[in-house]
Amino acid sequence: MLRSLWSFLKRHKKKCLVLGTFLGGVYLLGKYGQKKIREIQEREAAEYISQARRQYHFESNQRTCNMTVLSMLPTLRDALMHQLNSESLTSLLKNRPANKLEIWEDLKIISFTRSIVAVYSTCMLVVLLRVQLNIIGGYIYLDNAALCKNGTTPLAPPEVQQQYLSSIQHLLGDGLTELITIVKQAVHKVFGSISLKHTLSLLELEQKLKDIRKVVEHKDSDKIASYSPLCHYLMPDEENPLATQACGLTERDIATIKLLNETRDMLESPDFSTVLSTCLNRGFSQLLDNMAEFFRPTEQDLSQNGSVNSLSSVSLPLAKIIPIINGQIHSVCSETPSPFVQDLLMMEQVKDFAANVYEAFSTPQQLEK
Repeated sequence: MLRSLWSFLKRHKKKCLVLGTFLGGVYLLGKYGQKKIREIQEREAAEYISQARRQYHFESNQRTCNMTVLSMLPTLRDALMHQLNSESLTSLLKNRPANKLEIWEDLKIISFTRSIVAVYSTCMLVVLLRVQLNIIGGYIYLDNAALCKNGTTPLAPPEVQQQYLSSIQHLLGDGLTELITIVKQAVHKVFGSISLKHTLSLLELEQKLKDIRKVVEHKDSDKIASYSPLCHYLMPDEENPLATQACGLTERDIATIKLLNETRDMLESPDFSTVLSTCLNRGFSQLLDNMAEFFRPTEQDLSQNGSVNSLSSVSLPLAKIIPIINGQIHSVCSETPSPFVQDLLMMEQVKDFAANVYEAFSTPQQLEK
């Protein structure tokens, strides 16, 4: 039997070799396929874990943003109340001074300026911190990922983070002072000639606020700016003072300048301008909503006209509107999550913008820049 089998193999040697080669190839191909499938599965699992880790880090970063905004609002409110001290004018009025009318006129300008600047600066703080903390958050994510692999030098060590985030002081300092000056000029232009006895409805008050915004945001200008004119109050126009030093820059300074330049580019983007404008629209709408309760029609108004429009039917003398608008700063700049602040923090446009910033700065390609 073995002899016949051997004879069969000799007669069909070529066919057997081809068959053996084919079977061997199939076996090797199967092994190779299994290896590739295993590699793909491992890569997909690693990508899934990486995406989950990045999503978790992003969500944690947004909570940090919210807490940071709330923690900085008292500082912002105190700065505003210090520079626009309406309380001192109110105290003077209680003593019935001879220049009572003059003090009332000053109080009118300061009260409107204070609450309008409060809306502007709170919206700016919300969006600016979203940019800064998501840029730095993206770098921190990359640093953590890189350290797990090969222990490379971090892109944003703690000292760079601290130096970079301290740039928010421009908004709370010089930027705020300049914003107050511009808004005060706009308020004087719109309200300066209006008598304290003149009555305004909520609808008319809304139009006055729109007129002020046009002046502040240069919306009445024929020139079309490539970015929001409000950026000037968020970061100085000139390069960071660190960059003006011809020599002696440390690696930390260079890293900080890079972060500041990236932030400036982001602030000058159309997306930032759109998101900030959306926040301001919501903020001023909330301000009017807060004041609307003081413009409610009385029972007598309702009995005389059952279909009364509360936005235009109830009017108050400007002298009565002043204390109402003056007190709005405590709602706008509240460290406890007031409806005003909560609404800004939870806006979908702000969340989507934050996600885009984080995505842009947490991808491995950022390491190659």
